Amino acid sequence: MVGRNKRALTCRQIELAILIDDEPNEKIVYVVKFGICMTVCLTAIEIASIALLRAWNSEVFAAISGISGIIFGILIGRKR
Repeated sequence: MVGRNKRALTCRQIELAILIDDEPNEKIVYVVKFGICMTVCLTAIEIASIALLRAWNSEVFAAISGISGIIFGILIGRKR
């Protein structure tokens, strides 16, 4: 049993080394950077809405959630 676990761990380390050496596509990098900037901007808009209007803007929050989901999906999909 111990030998099997060591072999499985070694295979996983090799897979991770292969993934790390693989350069990301330039378009994916731009999409992730754009998504992060949009998330920061929309978060600022949501904070301003709460501070100035004293109201929660559900449309802005939905946009933040959607963009965050897209970014996480890209990053998780890229690792596989």
